[in-house]
Amino acid sequence: MCCSGFLKIMMFIFNGGIFVAGAAILAVGIWVKVDSGSLLGILENLEEGAAISQLVNVSYVLIGVGAVLLVIGFLGCCGAIRESRCMLLTFFSIVLIIFLIEVAGAIVLLVFQDFAAELFSSLEEEVQSSIKKDYGESNSLTSLWNATMEQFKCCGYKNFTDFKGSPFYEANDVFPPTCCNSTINTGPCNDNLAKISSIDGCMRKLQQFIEDNAVIVAAVALGIAALEIAAMVVSMVLYKNIGNKA
Repeated sequence: MCCSGFLKIMMFIFNGGIFVAGAAILAVGIWVKVDSGSLLGILENLEEGAAISQLVNVSYVLIGVGAVLLVIGFLGCCGAIRESRCMLLTFFSIVLIIFLIEVAGAIVLLVFQDFAAELFSSLEEEVQSSIKKDYGESNSLTSLWNATMEQFKCCGYKNFTDFKGSPFYEANDVFPPTCCNSTINTGPCNDNLAKISSIDGCMRKLQQFIEDNAVIVAAVALGIAALEIAAMVVSMVLYKNIGNKA
């Protein structure tokens, strides 16, 4: 009886955390959806690539994940406190499905580990074309790129040459300030200074960011998998104990 009570408390605390996390993710998804100044707006300016434009719908993914976590947290908490076999079984089924999807996703990532590099490569021509056409003319795209380059300390998609031929370069005959190392020269970011500075493109910076955080992502994924297995075991123990009482 004491063990059963402890498991109920642990289920309540664990699923309470899931419920709060779901609410947070749902809120972020809604925020991304209504925020017109999001970085995803860069993709909306591409002329081609219907599949790529679907990345803009990442807000729907966040909303969906948040809603699922809210349901899981609710079922886990209420199922444990009210000792509802139906809720506990539903909770177990949903977590098991998610766990199997995660395993399948991990296998796919291992098999197609070069997918990210290929995606960045396929984006290159379209993004560079967008920069040459609209940077310095479209306020929204210009602001998005300026904010991105400032945050990641990068220049263009690949390098400073992406801006050659753009409205900004044609009007000023210089590159954005982030394409030059300010410690070398405080003057305008011209061609010579940009070459000397050799600032990495944002594509390389993003790839490096993913590589640097791969271990952290893997550790978090393993932790989540362990918690899911523990939650399924505890829910089935409670389910069995409730059945014995009946």
